[in-house]
Amino acid sequence: MAGTEVLASRDGAILILTLNRPHRLNAVNVALYEGLVRGLERADQDNDIRCVILTGTGRAFCAGADLKEHRDREMTPDERRHYTEIAQRANHLIQTIGTPVVAAVNGHAIGAGLELALSADFAIVAEDAKLRLPEIALGTFVGGGAVYTLSNRVGVPRAREIIFLGDFFSGADAADMGVADRAVPADDVLAEATRLAERLARRAPIPLAAAKRLIGPAAEMSPEEAMEREKVALEAIFETSDWREGLAAFHEKRPPNFQGR
Repeated sequence: MAGTEVLASRDGAILILTLNRPHRLNAVNVALYEGLVRGLERADQDNDIRCVILTGTGRAFCAGADLKEHRDREMTPDERRHYTEIAQRANHLIQTIGTPVVAAVNGHAIGAGLELALSADFAIVAEDAKLRLPEIALGTFVGGGAVYTLSNRVGVPRAREIIFLGDFFSGADAADMGVADRAVPADDVLAEATRLAERLARRAPIPLAAAKRLIGPAAEMSPEEAMEREKVALEAIFETSDWREGLAAFHEKRPPNFQGR
């Protein structure tokens, strides 16, 4: 991918996207968001990529918006619009591509950085990382869907507390509250995320994508609509080669070799 703000590397069926502005603690800017969008679109279009890991270079995952850039140069209205749109696009892709996304939160995740982690399907966080959504305390507002991704994880009352007050909490606290899925020592974050990604990469990708489309959004549907969408997904999956492969592997007592077809 063009640019160095996001590095892309492959580990078998896993695409690793690394936020790469360590001199600014991987603070987000337009170029970083654009790099993320390119990487996520690649993952969505490549059938051989079965899982994405999102992590950061250096001692931080992402320190949020680059406030130095905001201070040093005021954006035009068109630039502000593009900034918010590309930020929302990056988070929306994390949330909606059929490929599962694991956030390996190797260090501090502040503001936009925590929003990226909340958009992921799973978040593995360093125990001693500092996390915070400080936007309201700074006179601005959250983005990336945090108004629903956070409450989906921790419930509305705790989401209000985290967003309204903007207090710091640790990675260990994040796991206890449900903001993250698990907390481990910082040196183990990427390895733990990789183990999870490898398990996800072995799952049948078509039903996994269907589950990603429905789990979460189904809470906003009537039971009848949710069950109808399940039925449609199941009937489509019955027509796939992977369903036949899964059935054969079960009877032959061997691991399945899913092809995404």
